[in-house]
Amino acid sequence: MYENTFPNKRYKHTLNFLNKHIKTSESILDLGVKNPFSEIMISEGFSVENTQGEDLDEDHSNINNSSADVITAFEIFEHLLSPYEVLKSIKAKKIIISVPLRLWFATAYRSKTDMLDRHYHEFEDWQLDWLLEKTGWTIKDRQKWTNPVKKIGIRPLLRQFTPRYYIVYAVRT
Repeated sequence: MYENTFPNKRYKHTLNFLNKHIKTSESILDLGVKNPFSEIMISEGFSVENTQGEDLDEDHSNINNSSADVITAFEIFEHLLSPYEVLKSIKAKKIIISVPLRLWFATAYRSKTDMLDRHYHEFEDWQLDWLLEKTGWTIKDRQKWTNPVKKIGIRPLLRQFTPRYYIVYAVRT
């Protein structure tokens, strides 16, 4: 169903990880607007609501008012100035977060045309782990994967074996 191309490889890994830890009977609040992956989750039988595109650094009302069993945040935290505040405001007992990892051979992503489509944080795995620990979460599982590209050069070669994505399942302690 999902081949080894962007974003399909990421979707396949994310869906496998989600299925490993979350039951379709559990309700999900997915941080971020409705997107192709939230549609995949729904098609796989999950009950998913999305936030509405509000600035999550400033407005936690959808998170505070949610009665969801699980919060998912797929490639959202790198766009926030203060993921700490968002993590502290979550009432759900389970969370799955994926982030792009900081790569030593590539600078952080910054769109030249969209002021909101920028990465304020690109985490190293230990940084996300520490952030979760500091906000009262206990990591139960984690996984990394690469994002190879079909180009020629040193950076495409490095992307063949350097993990680009990091996903974590954590529970509230």
